[in-house]
Amino acid sequence: MIAGQYHTVIVANGAFPTGDTALEILRNAKEIVCCDGAVHKLTTAGFEPTALVGDLDSVNAEELQCWQHCTHQDKATEYNDLQKALKYCLAKHLDHIAMIGCNGLRDDHFIANLSIMATYSDQLDLMMITDHGRFLAIRQTTNIPSFPGEQVSVFCKNEHLPLTFHGLKYPVKKRCFKHFWEGSLNEALSNEFTIELHSEGVVVVYLGNK
Repeated sequence: MIAGQYHTVIVANGAFPTGDTALEILRNAKEIVCCDGAVHKLTTAGFEPTALVGDLDSVNAEELQCWQHCTHQDKATEYNDLQKALKYCLAKHLDHIAMIGCNGLRDDHFIANLSIMATYSDQLDLMMITDHGRFLAIRQTTNIPSFPGEQVSVFCKNEHLPLTFHGLKYPVKKRCFKHFWEGSLNEALSNEFTIELHSEGVVVVYLGNK
């Protein structure tokens, strides 16, 4: 079901995934938007980009020649290649986007990439996939498909945003989190749970694999 929902995949230049979910999404993708530094990893795994985005400094001459028909150079220095890929998707009216390769190699990049996902979630439907689970960014009360025992963490940096959890092992009712860790390490009780937002804001939800 996840693969069918996300028709566009952004491949960032972190650790290339090996998990079944990420690879299934790649196999079913209609558009693969690759950050330039990740193109060698992508092609080595047997996939081809439909767009290669970035400043192109990380692409060798042979790769640049091979993919020149789909390269989109962006030399801006105020945002990173993941943001450039998201901006490309916005310009091309691509939505329902899965992001892979956003973690691994550098932990600071991973934290920054989670923040970027949250920032762009007001314009795009985004999911970040790792080999261990997936992250969603939500901005309104959301029912999330799950399974009994699924590991769930909820992260909110806005201490003025009351949240209510329905269908999780440790319930919360109209609680504002002062610390980033307070909504972590929960567990789903059934095939769906709900994160209720009582005011405007953004919440990042992590769901672990089976």
